[in-house]
Amino acid sequence: MIWWYWMLVGLVLLGAEMVTPGGFYILFFGLAALIVGSVTGLGFAQAEWIQWLLFSGLAILSLLVFRGPLLAWIKTQEVETPAVDSMGGETAIPIEDLAPGGTGKAELRGTTWTAHNAGPALLKKNQRCKVERVEGLTLWITAE
Repeated sequence: MIWWYWMLVGLVLLGAEMVTPGGFYILFFGLAALIVGSVTGLGFAQAEWIQWLLFSGLAILSLLVFRGPLLAWIKTQEVETPAVDSMGGETAIPIEDLAPGGTGKAELRGTTWTAHNAGPALLKKNQRCKVERVEGLTLWITAE
């Protein structure tokens, strides 16, 4: 194949990797195509069977060698966000009065949530309340 065909295929594969929610499979085939395009353009691999052999070998070898460490490195770079289930014990502020067993709105971490009064007492508007548990997107709150 002509060297710029390899470059075009490599760029298309890298673009496909960016738009698919895969696990870094297409990336290595795209890089292999770019390398084969460069080698072919420099005149080192003119026979088509050598180009295909080089492409296959580079893609599979780099996939086997570099994919695992790349995924491990990305996992260490991810920012841990606190889970919704870990909000138990935090302080929520009702936006409206909540009767015992009643449901309304409360603010927690700058966001408005559906809140359920899990305690026996009336919860007043702007009163500090403790989050007992979270079920789905509903906070179960009681008076502090």
